[in-house]
Amino acid sequence: MGSFNTSTGLGGSFSLSPMPNPVVSDTNYIDFTSSATAGWAQQYLPELYEEEVERYGNRTIGGFLQMVGAEMPMESDQVVWSEQNRLHIAYKHAAGASTKVELAISTGIVTLGSTLNNSIRVGSTVLVTDNASGLKTLKCYVSASSGQTVTLKAYTADNFTSIAGSGNVGVNLFVYGSEFAKGSASMDGQLKPEFQQYSNKPIILKDHFEINGSDTAQIGWVETTDESGQSGFSWYLKAAGETRLRFEDYLETSMIESVKTTSTAALNAGSISGITGTEGLFSAIETRGNVFEDLASLGDFDLVLKNLDKQGAIEENMLYVNRELALTIDDMVAGINANYNGGASYGVFQNDADMALNLGFSAFRRGSYDFYKSDWKYLNDAAARGGFGDVSGCLIPAGTSTVYDQSLGKNITRPFLHVRYRASQTDDRRLKSWVTGSVGSASYTGDDKMEVHYLSERCLVVQGANNFVMLKES
Repeated sequence: MGSFNTSTGLGGSFSLSPMPNPVVSDTNYIDFTSSATAGWAQQYLPELYEEEVERYGNRTIGGFLQMVGAEMPMESDQVVWSEQNRLHIAYKHAAGASTKVELAISTGIVTLGSTLNNSIRVGSTVLVTDNASGLKTLKCYVSASSGQTVTLKAYTADNFTSIAGSGNVGVNLFVYGSEFAKGSASMDGQLKPEFQQYSNKPIILKDHFEINGSDTAQIGWVETTDESGQSGFSWYLKAAGETRLRFEDYLETSMIESVKTTSTAALNAGSISGITGTEGLFSAIETRGNVFEDLASLGDFDLVLKNLDKQGAIEENMLYVNRELALTIDDMVAGINANYNGGASYGVFQNDADMALNLGFSAFRRGSYDFYKSDWKYLNDAAARGGFGDVSGCLIPAGTSTVYDQSLGKNITRPFLHVRYRASQTDDRRLKSWVTGSVGSASYTGDDKMEVHYLSERCLVVQGANNFVMLKES
């Protein structure tokens, strides 16, 4: 089947004759020069690369939750779990009338703030320290306890001047035991275990891809390689595939960044309704966990360890960090080797120079803790949180936690970090996709187009958030 070429440079009009092989002849190429060139200026068509250039490498930023957590179905609109409180009784003074723990030096009466529940009973023995330094200590006996006041009697002094000179002073208390005289009655009252209850609600995420019927008939092939490593020739549905990849990333980033709304009326004003938000990873750590700013030295890292001692003291932890913090940690770990000099470390690597020069540490031990360090692409990608730089990493405890599940009515073992998605016997909303339109086999609407829809309903459960640490830049 021929066509006509009216280029003046070819000396007239004649029919084009396609060649069975990609061989150039005077009868099978098309002149695409403009009239301004007044003739054939380019002998050949431009070189065309069929392969798509992957200039950003693997663009997906997901995978974090798959590495550190799990996904489990749920049938309700809300997931509720309970966490244990501390076993022992201690009070620490904090500024403010509702959080004070003040000792009257002249009377030995300790007054607790209104938000502190008085669990100290008569007969208890306590350790008292000054709040300012924690270095001045005194062992005391509880002679009376009523309301928000506790009366102390010092074992080794007639007064409390060793804690402070006079007046009222902030103190810390720790109950370490009890003592009773021979033949005395039993201790008054009892301590009942209390738990802290937390909850989270799933959110619905949606996206879709659309193409009209006419464009589906215009076939264009491009050789591509997707983020899973599979390569091949893709038609127009490559855009649909990228929509799915982006949506799968959103499933994870939403679980990381989301927050619960604190102003439902303002958020759901006008035509918007039903938007409640959900508690994501960062929000849970900032609300119930630990935040450390500007980690830059081994001394800073040791402060993090000391804080872990005060929490669950979970031995194995995972560090997911950005590039800057990863290099900082590498320098810290390498620097504690006595033979570290000018970037080369010998001695602890079987005295092997090649091993010593590989200072990209992936695991190390400090104190009684093991740490497994990994780059977190989400914190490095310029189109994600890496474009902001305020969060430099997270410390995630490894292992599982045992909690009481309200819906099951029993104790369950779960990873500290896991995703719950809505599902039942009739509908699984973990990741739904369906096609509508008049193109191909889809015929659910009369519109001359094809739409690929994506939906998920899920929330993140962060148990034992007191063992998590967010590393931030100030």
